[in-house]
Amino acid sequence: MERFIKSGDGWRIGWHPHGAKYQGLIGTEDWAIELTKAELNDFYRLLHQLVETMSQMSTELMDEEKISCEAETDLLWIEVEGYFHSYSLRLILNCDRRCELSWKEGVAPQIIQGFDAIGFG
Repeated sequence: MERFIKSGDGWRIGWHPHGAKYQGLIGTEDWAIELTKAELNDFYRLLHQLVETMSQMSTELMDEEKISCEAETDLLWIEVEGYFHSYSLRLILNCDRRCELSWKEGVAPQIIQGFDAIGFG
């Protein structure tokens, strides 16, 4: 069975497509949580949208302006907040585990690159 793990400074993700209940893993060096395939799909899709939005905002905002963008599904709520070039990431799971997670500034685009590197999405 193939398992894919990717990590960087302040983040890590995992993908185990044949896992029984949980196929995904997200976290930092200090914590991690397993996600179902549906949760991981929503996380990836919404994070990708928000990273793209922040990139597009670079032409609309001055360097010193901060912005907050959020997106939500039935499974989770996600937010990026900060400057268009460096922003934090926050996630709230709305499932049976009900938890709130966060990553430091600059990590969100790296997580997308990690997903791409393991062939997810």
